[in-house]
Amino acid sequence: MSYLFKLAITPSEISAYFALRRAIFVVEQSLFSESNVDEIDAISHPIIALSPIPNAISPILGIVRIYEPKPRLWYGGRLGVHPDYRRVGRIGKGLIHKAVTTANTWGCEKFLATVHLQNVRFFQRLHWNSLEEITVYGLPHHLMEADLSYYPASSELRSVLSQEAS
Repeated sequence: MSYLFKLAITPSEISAYFALRRAIFVVEQSLFSESNVDEIDAISHPIIALSPIPNAISPILGIVRIYEPKPRLWYGGRLGVHPDYRRVGRIGKGLIHKAVTTANTWGCEKFLATVHLQNVRFFQRLHWNSLEEITVYGLPHHLMEADLSYYPASSELRSVLSQEAS
């Protein structure tokens, strides 16, 4: 089965993006008490994984955001996959690929992410290097950097930031 990985642009895509993000990080993981929306969302580009099957359990199967806090320095964050699709494995990998290749297209010279300890090996297999161990929200993480040579630039046009957080 192939999945579609794309920037969330329409109001319905952005709404579904925030709904899945809330379901994962607020409801399921209890990392946040009410909302996981923050100031970074104002400068973020949301990316979604869509199901190729009409009327799937969830139209959006996975999410990640990318943002550029300084010129040419990009971060990825809030990577999550719908619980019913986590065993598939390809959705997380596809979201990571779309995130890094999109940033690379838009002038990225360094792409970083904070990665949960249990996911470090997965990222290493995808050509990421651990820079340091850190603690985020009281949990062990690694600050990791993508090897951009494995994530070639694409033809993705840079979108205008105009999303609304739910």
